[in-house]
Amino acid sequence: MKTLDTLDWVSIGIYFLVLIGIVIWVVRKKQANTEDYFLAGRNVGWFVVGASIFASNIGSEHVVGLAGAGAGNKLPMLIYEIQAWVVLLLGWVFLPFYARSGVFTMPEFLEKRFDSRSRWILSVFSIIAYVLTKISVTIYAGGIVVSALLGIDFWTGAIATVILTGIYTVLGGMRAVVYTETLQAIILVLGAGALTFIGLHHVGGWESMKETVTPEYLNMWRSASDPDFPWPALFITSTIVGVWYWCTDQYIVQRTLTAKNIKEGRRGTIFGALLKLLPVFLFLIPGVIALTLKMRGELQYDTPDQAFPVLMSNLLPSGLRGLVAAGLLAALMSSLASVFNSVSTLFTVDIYKKLKPKTPEKKLVRTGKIATVIVVIIGILWIPIMANISGVLYEYLQKVQSYIAPPITAVFLLGIFHKRINAQGAYVTLVAGFIVAALRIVLELVKGSLNTNSLLFRLGDMNFLSFGAWFFLFCIILIVVVSLLTKAPTEEKVENLTFNTITEEEKANNKSSYGWIDVVASVLIVLVVIGVMIFFNGK
Repeated sequence: MKTLDTLDWVSIGIYFLVLIGIVIWVVRKKQANTEDYFLAGRNVGWFVVGASIFASNIGSEHVVGLAGAGAGNKLPMLIYEIQAWVVLLLGWVFLPFYARSGVFTMPEFLEKRFDSRSRWILSVFSIIAYVLTKISVTIYAGGIVVSALLGIDFWTGAIATVILTGIYTVLGGMRAVVYTETLQAIILVLGAGALTFIGLHHVGGWESMKETVTPEYLNMWRSASDPDFPWPALFITSTIVGVWYWCTDQYIVQRTLTAKNIKEGRRGTIFGALLKLLPVFLFLIPGVIALTLKMRGELQYDTPDQAFPVLMSNLLPSGLRGLVAAGLLAALMSSLASVFNSVSTLFTVDIYKKLKPKTPEKKLVRTGKIATVIVVIIGILWIPIMANISGVLYEYLQKVQSYIAPPITAVFLLGIFHKRINAQGAYVTLVAGFIVAALRIVLELVKGSLNTNSLLFRLGDMNFLSFGAWFFLFCIILIVVVSLLTKAPTEEKVENLTFNTITEEEKANNKSSYGWIDVVASVLIVLVVIGVMIFFNGK
């Protein structure tokens, strides 16, 4: 790998100066209450909402891992990157219910629709899941990226980035997060776009690249009997994970709740969905380009996850290389900033405020800042454990999410679509779902010591995509059966919070919140997704 030169460092320096300027501007604005600190005063426009959704999603482990999937014969994983149509579901289906209920967090919505037990379970589980997966994996991948790009020690890179991100998240709150994410999204798209363009030119164009790697390599649809990526299970489980991640997870939904109104929030999700189409071209294709050059003997790297930084340092000119390095740092920082803010919001609003309801607003904001600091420390302490994780990071993340998503997706989907679903059904499904998810993770780790003919071995050894699909069906049946066998929910629990109970006035308000441009843009995005699915069929 080539090291960064003076012009590259100038690019990185300018980026950080602009970032510091944004944070100072935000800190000088008032943040006396929780709505201002956690939801940026609910006064953000569609462009910033959309850019923030995109930047929150794209972390350094995502950039590195997706390029690694392109370079390591895991092309079916790109189905997780063409879920723009699921992002549209957030704006068109879920957001009106969230906005109407006036909630800060997703667990808070569950309490309004069901009861406090569901809120507690989702709050505690979300915080644990964020610390053990999102934060630790992002820090680990970020440390590798930073040490590779800047030529510094892994620990120095990881800790410096975490602390810097932690500082501006603590000081600026959600407003600092969404505005810095807008800058980061722009830099990342421009930098990675330049790498894809230059890379394709370098390998002699798309057809030349396809000849080298063979058309079969570019097929995302494997047979139904494929041991790794059977296409029916891939489509079903990726959709379940997509609905959980894009439509019910605090990490993403919090961005839409910062919008001025439903109209701006929905337009933000449409813009976010449009941006979501880019990772295939910005990160996956560079991975395939790197593999092509390696097969031709023009590039060397040890593991697929090194494909993106090695390609970037070898192909990009001075200055632009620094800008893309800044973009990668931006990706790391935006993901960390998002999850830091989401964890502090969940802790402050869903746990601390529930235990101490009379706490003044200023003290709640201070509690949120302290919670962020603690999460930063836990994230740093978790790095040595993360360093022992083997395998491709991107695939590891999708596996864990396939076990977490089914119970939460079932509860939110049926909770909104069917008024007969009650608190008991939601509670039993969440508890049983999290026990099954934990059991699957443990069985996967210890399956080598189990009898190969036993049920436990088969549960631990089952393909993770097939497991996710069957697990979701189990959760759907469980929530329906328990709800029907117990008392129906009261009118106040379902009023305006399910499709069956929206008033005519609310329907009219919702209709006035979008125009023909929103509809046409959404249809075009769905058509592009279908086009990408057809294009990557190995022919």
